[in-house]
Amino acid sequence: MRYNILLSLILFVACNRHEPIKTEANVDTLKTVPETLHVTKQEPEADLPKTYSNERFKDVTVERTGQDTFIVRGKAQVFEAAFSWIVEDGHEELMKGFQMTDAGAPEWGKFEFSITVPKKQSNSTLTLILFESSPKDGSRQYELPITLY
Repeated sequence: MRYNILLSLILFVACNRHEPIKTEANVDTLKTVPETLHVTKQEPEADLPKTYSNERFKDVTVERTGQDTFIVRGKAQVFEAAFSWIVEDGHEELMKGFQMTDAGAPEWGKFEFSITVPKKQSNSTLTLILFESSPKDGSRQYELPITLY
């Protein structure tokens, strides 16, 4: 039994050598933040022009340039690069026209045109309607209504 205790003591001392413990230096990763924050004011979304689209017209915007004058811009994928438009006040057509894009279907052609249309009645709402005429019967297809004012 003495030998067992002595052997255990020798093993215990031999296994517990006092080697220096390796430590890694701690690196401070905390970044300082300035005490004042700078907030940038974003422009309200109301200032951005509204964009209209459907199957044949996309990225259509209307910019009011005068009391009764508007510039209409956008892209259209229409037969033979041609489309029509009307302006109505809910009861009657006030103006109508025909426009061409710079490319015919299946390409998306760009267009831009201006219109000047006064209201007949001050309490009416003018609506611009872009549409493609059917090559078969001339009926309106893919109407895109846009409220002017």
